[in-house]
Amino acid sequence: MMRSLFAGVSGLQNHQTRMDVIGNNIANINTYGFKRGRVNFQDILYQQLQGAARPTESLGGVNPKEVGLGMSVASIDTIHNQGSLQTTGVQTDLAIDGNGFFILDDAGTQLYTRNGAFSVDAEGVLVNPANGMKVQGWMAQEIGGSVFLDVSAPVGQINIPVGGKDPASATTIVNFACNLDKRLPELTENPTEDEIRRATWSTTIKVYDSFGEAHDLQVQFQKVPGTANTWNAIVAVNPQADVPTNATIGFGDAAPAADGPNTFTVTFSNNGTLLSAEDGDGNISGASGTVQMNVAFDVPNTTDNEDGTQVRQEFILNLGQVGGFTNSITQYAEESSSKAVEQNGRTMGYLETFKFDQSGNITGVYTNGTTRLLGQVAMASFTNQGGLEKVGDNAFRVSNNSGLANIGPSGVAGKGKIIPGALEMSNVDMADQFVDMIVTQRGFQANSRTIQTADQLLQELLTLKR
Repeated sequence: MMRSLFAGVSGLQNHQTRMDVIGNNIANINTYGFKRGRVNFQDILYQQLQGAARPTESLGGVNPKEVGLGMSVASIDTIHNQGSLQTTGVQTDLAIDGNGFFILDDAGTQLYTRNGAFSVDAEGVLVNPANGMKVQGWMAQEIGGSVFLDVSAPVGQINIPVGGKDPASATTIVNFACNLDKRLPELTENPTEDEIRRATWSTTIKVYDSFGEAHDLQVQFQKVPGTANTWNAIVAVNPQADVPTNATIGFGDAAPAADGPNTFTVTFSNNGTLLSAEDGDGNISGASGTVQMNVAFDVPNTTDNEDGTQVRQEFILNLGQVGGFTNSITQYAEESSSKAVEQNGRTMGYLETFKFDQSGNITGVYTNGTTRLLGQVAMASFTNQGGLEKVGDNAFRVSNNSGLANIGPSGVAGKGKIIPGALEMSNVDMADQFVDMIVTQRGFQANSRTIQTADQLLQELLTLKR
């Protein structure tokens, strides 16, 4: 009878533990990134009343007689099933679709979480705003004008340069891929202003100096009289300015001098594709390859720091490939166009916004229209994620049975992808928890009946002698 009492007590205690886990699951049914727990039971020690006996020639074997002494909690597992994803529209909210954890720095200790409700603090650091833990990843580095991420380096905090500047950049190349209408008329010997206007096609594009100040690059085309496929071109920078910028153009490695020519001719094949170009000094482009000419102009209100002379800026005017038409200047019987004209200079800009992609890359968008890779959010995966220890704040830490963290970018080594503007919901199923609660309650009640019945038996013993 005493054995049944202690067995019933163990049943009460451990069903209470199971009820505690169920209660915690239900309490966190709306906790982002929460992973539910599950209690497994096992029986415990047995008192052997009689051992087993081997079979003999005359008798068969005898099974052992054992009385159990109750039950215990075998394990409390963390179930890492994927939770549903909820769209929030908040740019710093991140969800993981698949395996893996975000990495947080808690005053030098690495913790791991599935809750991606992040934000930027007063210093521009990406953090968990509930506790200030810093999200870990890699910052982009710029070396030799190229931006790259070293994901093999140790992870660190991610800084978003809110309000940061993107420096101005001088134009170094202008790509011309316009079309000149073959049907434009030729100039007569003594043309009127209206005839000049109808026979001229002009394109204008902004180019930038090293200070980020914009200048108007104008190229005017006129068909050479008596030819079918040759055009004269005049290059000017800020043609309406009061002070001339002395724009000049020519072939060669050196920048064209300020007193050089500002004209060139371009010739097309009978197919309408680029054939050759000739600068004002008579230098002709090659019969194949890319046709590129150097343009130079005086930058207003600047002087060279060494000799006090006017600063001249140089850039490349790229007319395209000989025989090409996709990214080259052409001559077809279509309306003249300057749609495909681009340059690589820019003015100074401020960081206007930033965004994440499914690889965890953070891209900054600046007011000058440029985009820049800022960094990448790191992820961690484990051999046995069920072995992680819960430490509160929706976070886990490494244990002796979880294995070491495998840190890398999303989508690598079995890691899931990052979904920006969304959060992972709790994986607690309310119906499942309520059914488990009913089963747990009945188990608790049954064990309490065991204790009550054993107590009644003891009471009967006590009343045998009166």
